[in-house]
Formats: sequence, structure tokens, C-alpha cells
Amino acid sequence: MPVTVRIPSYLAEFAKGQTALVLETGARNVRGLLADLWKEYPALRDRVVDEQSEVRQHINIFVGEDAIRHASGLDTPVSANDEIMIVPAVSGG
Repeated sequence: MPVTVRIPSYLAEFAKGQTALVLETGARNVRGLLADLWKEYPALRDRVVDEQSEVRQHINIFVGEDAIRHASGLDTPVSANDEIMIVPAVSGG
């Protein structure tokens, strides 16, 4: 099933200059999707997840408009034609 992963421009250098990546995947959740993403673009891994394979604190991942932090985390389901966004967290006061 095709899934689009959008990444911020500062990570494009680790994805052959692309900011929109279309993956053909059989993954049913974000964890599996990311595993497929790392196979295709391994340099992205360390910029998105930490040594325990958890999403870095300064990174947010969305499935559609829903942040996985507020859903089922890495077990959040993905479906065909979903749009996944990997974005830096915004902080401030």
C-alpha cells in the first residue's frame, strides 16, 4: 500500500533531497512504516528515533492530523494513502 511520508527540509539531505517520500509498505502501524523508511533511507533513523528506537523528544510524528503521542504511539495504525508527517517540535513561551 502506498503511504506518503513528509519530512522537514533540513532532513531532505538524508533522503536524496526529497521532502515527500512515497513508500510501498505492508506496515500496519507507524513502527513498521518507520522500519521500512529506515531500509530505504537509513540516515534518517538517528535523526528521528533515539538509541531505544523511541521517537526523539524534539520530533513529532503525525498520521493525518493526529499526533502519535496522543494516539497509540508507534503502534498507531496506518492505512493505504495515509500521509505521515515527521516534524520538529515547536517550543516557546
